[in-house]
Parts: sequence; C-alpha cells; structure tokens
Amino acid sequence: MARGIIAVLSIALTVFALADCVQTGDDKIRGLPKWAWIVLIVLIPWVGPITWLFVGRERTFGGGGETQPRRKGPTAPDEDPDFLRRLDEDIRRERREQKQRDQDETES
Repeated sequence: MARGIIAVLSIALTVFALADCVQTGDDKIRGLPKWAWIVLIVLIPWVGPITWLFVGRERTFGGGGETQPRRKGPTAPDEDPDFLRRLDEDIRRERREQKQRDQDETES
C-alpha cells in the first residue's frame, strides 16, 4: 500500500514539474536549457522534479522586497491605483457636498 502511494506521488510530482517546465518561457528558465530540464525531470525520479521546482525556474513572490511583474492586459478595478485614487477623491467630494447641503439646510 505504501509503495503504491509513493509511486503515485512520484508520478504526480513528475507530471506537475514536467507541465510547469514545458509551460515556462525560455527567459524564465535558469541553469540548463529547457530540453535538458525535461530530460532531467523525466529520467531522474524525485531528484529531477524537485530540482526543477526549487532551482530551475525564476520565481516571483509577493512581499519581501521582491515585486511581481505587472501582467499585461486589463487589471481589475481594485488593483488599479489610479481608479482607487479617483474613487477616494469622488467619495471625499461627495461627503463635502453633503456636509455643505446639511449646513445650508440648518441655516435656512
């Protein structure tokens, strides 16, 4: 039973690493050419896939001073700093106008 689980985990890890390697752009691969990483992943169980996952690809992480590259194409409104700034300005303007209307009503 344990051998079966280990075999399934090995195959899953190999398939995952292989798919990740194939989908990674050539400019993001470190150390070896893509074809060499594919051979390493397929022919050396456990070591090849784990080495690929930790060494073979440039990774970008959020926080820690590293910045993630901006993705191309439209961003969601809550990710657009200009949209958020305009929204904040609109809210403040509306509050000022409401406050002015309330003061005008109390004076009348």
